[in-house]
Amino acid sequence: MMKLLSRFVFWITGWTFRGDWPEGVNKAVLIAVPHTSNWDLLYARAGFYLMDIPVRYTIKKELMVGPLGWLLKGLGGIAIDRKRIPGGKKQTYTQAMIDMLKESDDLVIMVTPEGTRSQVKRWKTGFYHVAKGAGVPVVIGYLDYKKKEAGVGPMFTLEGDMDEEIEKMKEFGRTVTPRHPEKGVL
Repeated sequence: MMKLLSRFVFWITGWTFRGDWPEGVNKAVLIAVPHTSNWDLLYARAGFYLMDIPVRYTIKKELMVGPLGWLLKGLGGIAIDRKRIPGGKKQTYTQAMIDMLKESDDLVIMVTPEGTRSQVKRWKTGFYHVAKGAGVPVVIGYLDYKKKEAGVGPMFTLEGDMDEEIEKMKEFGRTVTPRHPEKGVL
């Protein structure tokens, strides 16, 4: 049903998709770049349904109740439970995602490194720490509004300097046109 609806959305809006998911990669952190509009979720979800990539995204467990929870779950949302850990502290989102990836055989978690639709001077680095902690690659998913194209970009196996690797990811992000270019990747 979602694939059929996604096909309709792409057909009616003139969007296409490009790129292939890396062969043999069942677990990854997918960063969606750039993120400048609420429309990004619609096109990203539709594109990943059409490419048969089982992308999920995280959301607070408190929002995953009732009809809203059913809708969010249907769109790939997975609840993050920041349960209390020994010492009385709450588990971090980062650790919760690391645990999810380690415990799963097949999970791709989508994250927006900007953390907001506004332009930021620096990406949040949680996605990097999740991928590194879980031992999974980072794959770039993108939306190019000029070309009306959703796609899969390069994959990064994290093994070097975090700032250097994130800069390489940003370099790719600068090659695509966001819905609001003034808010794009710095």
